[in-house]
Amino acid sequence: QVQLVESGGGLVQPGGSLRLSCVASGFTFENYWMRWYRQVPGKEREMVAGISRTSRSTPYLADVKGRFTISRDNANSTLFLQMNSLKPEDTAVYYCARVEPDSGRVDYWGQGIQVTVSS
Repeated sequence: QVQLVESGGGLVQPGGSLRLSCVASGFTFENYWMRWYRQVPGKEREMVAGISRTSRSTPYLADVKGRFTISRDNANSTLFLQMNSLKPEDTAVYYCARVEPDSGRVDYWGQGIQVTVSS
């Protein structure tokens, strides 16, 4: 079965960095676009970044462009999100997601991991 398992979250001070990882299993990772989303209580889940199958295309949410970098290692079925210059407003639960090729919609989600930016 499809599994997406995130790691690397935690507490960091403003201006700090974190690197999230998402290990995928149960499907051929290199055949799918992948995305990172985030959600805070009371708000809708929002897309932070996406990455095409070959990493050629990497769209970002405007608020994180220049600070976050999405990448992937197809050989090891792993998705990454490098987050630099973190701000308190980046505090959220971050989710790894697989994109269904025909619809462009997310068909599988990871369990989510907490990122807290606070002094």
